[in-house]
Amino acid sequence: MLQQQERPDTYRHKGLRAELIAGIRAKGIKNERVLSALSKIPRHFFLDTAFESRAYTDEAFPIGAGQTISQPYTVAYQTELLQVKPFDKVLEVGTGSAYQACVLAELGAMVYTIERQKKLFEYNNHFHFLKHYPRLKRFYGDGFAGLPSYAPFDKVIITAAAPEIPPLLMAQLKIGGLMVLPVDDPEQEGIQRMMRLTRTETGHEHELLDSFSFVPMLGGTDKGSFHSY
Repeated sequence: MLQQQERPDTYRHKGLRAELIAGIRAKGIKNERVLSALSKIPRHFFLDTAFESRAYTDEAFPIGAGQTISQPYTVAYQTELLQVKPFDKVLEVGTGSAYQACVLAELGAMVYTIERQKKLFEYNNHFHFLKHYPRLKRFYGDGFAGLPSYAPFDKVIITAAAPEIPPLLMAQLKIGGLMVLPVDDPEQEGIQRMMRLTRTETGHEHELLDSFSFVPMLGGTDKGSFHSY
């Protein structure tokens, strides 16, 4: 499980972050606002100390409860597709370590993030770094249900493999809003295609993009209740 103690963000960490960002840029991420946001967030804060020496490699790592922190390239890829603007109201499904949520908040979004694993949700109650982002609101609940009382959202991002486009989340996206999610590829088991869709007056338009591998998106909660923080 993640470690909660305060840790320094040293010149060495910042240098490693700069190297990581250069590598992500070389892989094709062009949005400088996204790259700048990633460069400001100490990824080693989000990992167990056992992984600290590898925090700035472009890899996913376990964070407990069967979940992972996504590789930085994947975070940058989804964020770039989402076209986040300051004050956008963004629903994130799958808080996990809260790394992706912090990237969105660093870009100036008002972030509403929902997590179904109570262990992860409760850990983040004591993760002091999140206090840097007062516009980041966290909820414990079923990601497939979303947050209808806070809708509509300008953007929706799903950070787990969805079997299909979740209809309740589509209904919470404003007309003209964007949703970015990995959708299971029926031709390749365990592989997803990244999808970006735009809600229209009559339905939606979508693009199918690159292939990725995500943990599955599950319904319900591990304890069957709902909380916010």
